[in-house]
Amino acid sequence: MTSPRWYSQPYPPEGASAAEGIRKQLGSPELDLLTVLVRESAQNSWDARLTLSPTPVDYRIDIWTVGPAHMSTWRDALLAGAPAGTENFPLRETIKNGSVRVLAVSDRGTRGLGGPTRADKAVGPERDFVSFIRNIGEPRDKVLGGGTYGFGKGIFYLLSKPGTVLVHTRCRTPKGGFETRLIGCTLWESYVAVEGNGDRRFTGRHWWGDTSGDVVEPLVGNEAEVMAHRLGLKSFGADETGTSLIVVDPNLDELTPTDAVDYLAETITWHLWPKMIAVGDRPPAMRFSVSCDGVERAVPDPRETRPLDMFVAAYEAMTGPEGLDLECRKPKRHLGRLGLVKRIRPPMEPSRASLLLDIDNLVHHVCLMRPAELVVTYRPGPKPPSENQGYAGVFRADEALDEVYAKAEPPTHDSWNPQSLERPGSTFVQTTFRRIDEALDGLLSLEGVARPGASNVALGAASSLFSGLVGGAWGIGGATAYTTPGSESRSAQAAESGRGSSAGGAGALSRSADSAASPTTELETSGTGSARGHVDGENGPHPRRPRVVYVGDPYFDERGDVSVLVQEFHLPVSGLQRVRADLAVALPGTGGRETDPPIGASMPALIGWEDGDGSLHASETCVVEGGETPWRALVRPAPDTVTEIAIRVEAVHHQ
Repeated sequence: MTSPRWYSQPYPPEGASAAEGIRKQLGSPELDLLTVLVRESAQNSWDARLTLSPTPVDYRIDIWTVGPAHMSTWRDALLAGAPAGTENFPLRETIKNGSVRVLAVSDRGTRGLGGPTRADKAVGPERDFVSFIRNIGEPRDKVLGGGTYGFGKGIFYLLSKPGTVLVHTRCRTPKGGFETRLIGCTLWESYVAVEGNGDRRFTGRHWWGDTSGDVVEPLVGNEAEVMAHRLGLKSFGADETGTSLIVVDPNLDELTPTDAVDYLAETITWHLWPKMIAVGDRPPAMRFSVSCDGVERAVPDPRETRPLDMFVAAYEAMTGPEGLDLECRKPKRHLGRLGLVKRIRPPMEPSRASLLLDIDNLVHHVCLMRPAELVVTYRPGPKPPSENQGYAGVFRADEALDEVYAKAEPPTHDSWNPQSLERPGSTFVQTTFRRIDEALDGLLSLEGVARPGASNVALGAASSLFSGLVGGAWGIGGATAYTTPGSESRSAQAAESGRGSSAGGAGALSRSADSAASPTTELETSGTGSARGHVDGENGPHPRRPRVVYVGDPYFDERGDVSVLVQEFHLPVSGLQRVRADLAVALPGTGGRETDPPIGASMPALIGWEDGDGSLHASETCVVEGGETPWRALVRPAPDTVTEIAIRVEAVHHQ
């Protein structure tokens, strides 16, 4: 059996690329290294997919610590022939520390790194191995692929503290069989070493494998499989092809391994969600999984994850009849398709992954992608007038212009830079941004003009504009107790109908709740919903008027995939009482309220009553036992309006 050893590349007479220069080809990415790893490696996996296979590409990331059963092989096999100094070859120090942590990025359902193993023999189209292992800066060889010049492989070396990666791959041979290959690569720094004939310069590039020939070769076939098993690497199935890239001693950005894996899972969802969703009869294009020390961790579902569910909806709008075709007029070209959605949503809690994309608690972004449908970036648009309103968009470039958008990307593929292009390419990208901005202006338009698919009356235009100006005023309605957030006032005063409101945007939330009740057979009402009556008690007749105590402000929340307004309350007077909701659209600045919608416009609707156990009573009225138990009125607001919620109550009389 071949004993693998390290080979360090000396500078040849004709010169070569120094390791430092190769490492710097990624530049200084704005995204962190773990995020760049996900984006670049998934892009490589997608470009390497088996195009005729009906099954999705399997992509996974695993972090684990090399166990005692395999550590002796790491010490013996992975230090054989290595340069003596740790300053020139830091893997020595990593392995001597006693335990080694690794991060593996694997794909299956891909073609693996096939083709010739020598760069001078790779003259045909099959040259994946030499493109990844040997060469630097080769142009992409896949139409509509995600990559451009292969610089993305540098992220594996940047992420490894000693700059070392093991490459374990299985590919098809020209004769139709399978071949497993295993090779190690280190990319560190150029250096000068003393040899028998004097000093000699080395490029800082090192390969680990079969050094018996004139160039280091990978271990192949059974030798590769045996060594991979001894190192603790996962083997391939009988008919399986693909690649596993093992990053030695990864830089986890001060995260624990478990936190790092969870962050990677969230990052996968933010940057690769178009590959995770089924569209119509088409299954997801890729499957994703992550693990830490053998324990699987969940990858969030974009359809169930805020605010990515909005981008999924925008994608479906883009691919459907609601999508917009963006055009450049001079020169005349079709740029691509755009989908937009706008929703009332409660502010979200930002995460590490979303903050890295400058998405905090408010979504007002358009996801840019090329035909490969890999996220390029989230481009921010104007902020909506309310923190409770957000929008998301998806733009997919036209296939005919894919090369233009690809050339506008930096090595990390995370932006489109028109200034890096010559005309007409720069014009196409700049016009794309301008057309997107025009579409967003229409989405947030306050001009009162109905757009196709909208109601005939632009009901929400003015209310969206002024909803942020609705102040937080507290008042008292007939037989109604209003409370400030977090408190419960039990006092009630008979008065003219009052309103309490809290600003919220689209919607602004407003309360105008007068409660009416009497335990007598015949109600005597006065004002707007107040009631008077008497009930017999132990010491004779005495007034007992049911009333509503509001608990805090109304707020936005979600039930399933529905955004709702929630008003919490309880009924402090004992006995059975019936509650109902009086809903209206408030007219900001006038003190008025709209209870009958204009033609084609929508109105707020009661979804139901939620008790303290979270059970929903889907009815217009609900009989409630008075007491301290909290209840919640759930309301579906009318889009782009100030929704007013009034809860009214009356006693239930027992015959």
